[in-house]
Amino acid sequence: MLDIKLIRKDRPAFEKGLARRNGTYDLGPLMEAEERRVAMQSELDGMRARLNEVSGEIGKLMREKKDATAIKAEMKGLSDSVKERETAYRAVENDITALALMIPNVPDASVPDGKSEEENVVVRSWGEPRQFTFTPKNHQEIGETLGILDLKRAAKISGARFALYRGLGAKLERALISFMLNTHTANGYEEVLTPFLVNAKSMTGTGQLPKFEEDLFKIEGGEYYLIPTAEVPVTNIYADEVLDGADLPKKFCAYTPCFRREAGTYGKVTAGIIRQHQFNKVELVKLAKPEDAMAELEALTADAEGILQKLELPYRVVALCTGDMGFASAKTYDIEVWLPSMNRYVEISSCSNFTDFQARRAGIRFKRDAKAKPELVHTLNGSGLAVGRTVVALLENYQREDGTVEIPKALRHYVGADSIGK
Repeated sequence: MLDIKLIRKDRPAFEKGLARRNGTYDLGPLMEAEERRVAMQSELDGMRARLNEVSGEIGKLMREKKDATAIKAEMKGLSDSVKERETAYRAVENDITALALMIPNVPDASVPDGKSEEENVVVRSWGEPRQFTFTPKNHQEIGETLGILDLKRAAKISGARFALYRGLGAKLERALISFMLNTHTANGYEEVLTPFLVNAKSMTGTGQLPKFEEDLFKIEGGEYYLIPTAEVPVTNIYADEVLDGADLPKKFCAYTPCFRREAGTYGKVTAGIIRQHQFNKVELVKLAKPEDAMAELEALTADAEGILQKLELPYRVVALCTGDMGFASAKTYDIEVWLPSMNRYVEISSCSNFTDFQARRAGIRFKRDAKAKPELVHTLNGSGLAVGRTVVALLENYQREDGTVEIPKALRHYVGADSIGK
């Protein structure tokens, strides 16, 4: 959520920043509501001051044993008016909050301008796509032929966009989770295991609610939601708390299943297990001081890249343009892995700096020292990595002409095998 006080001071700057995004975001209704709130606050302050004044006059009359009937009546009427105005004031505050929650973050000045993913900028590439001496198969065909993916029975159990892993397929998924967590904890991240159900307040804190409710799975008969990403519970660990600035940055990694309706996926890649309603992911989350956040984004992105480098999978890093960024992000890098069957790079991680946008919603603050005023932290996160898509990349990039799949050296200890198949 943006700082309304700062918008009031320099509305044109915020309008200019939001205009860089792919959409129209009118600050007019928000600022009109804010003007009503300021006027009502001034009125209430005057009424409360008069109440204090009247209370003093009544005390004086009582001490002088004079008739205070008239002024007591004034006080009661004024007190009733204050209660009515306080109710109206709270309603305006609710209106302001509702409007503010629907406005996205302002892109950082370093983010390239653009309207769609076509205008994203490739920052760097790593590794060379393999040159096959045979026509490479896609991951679904490989997995089903080897008996490690069973999408037909997954559909029977649950429906479309669910996966059933079998044998070494299930072990490969589990191995990747352990490999990723062990790598990140060695890099200084604290591993956490969070609830997979969260309340609406947590969803609102990270920006999923209210704007993206259609993409969420909600538990009927309660306020719980299945998490769309570990970002939600991990970022909210310190919601409504004040941290010691000496403890920043805080770095967390977490494995969770993720649940998404994927309501807005028209035109996106959905083949095989690339886009599922349920999938596993290892997430990286950081809480940092404002002046350190951009450097921490670079480091977080490098940590996510490190997984692909250890697995020797070709990838590239892309800076998202203003029109392709997520709602809460101020700057995002996508990491895209090479998929031979598509002859293209496909997103496997998205690493973002949200500045104080989430922290303001979730109430996450820090103090630089004992006497300092609390400040909002800056929050960051990124996939480290999406496990299912990593399986996809491994099956396609490490396939052999005889239908078997080589296991990368970094994973052999975890899987207990050097190949899948004959």
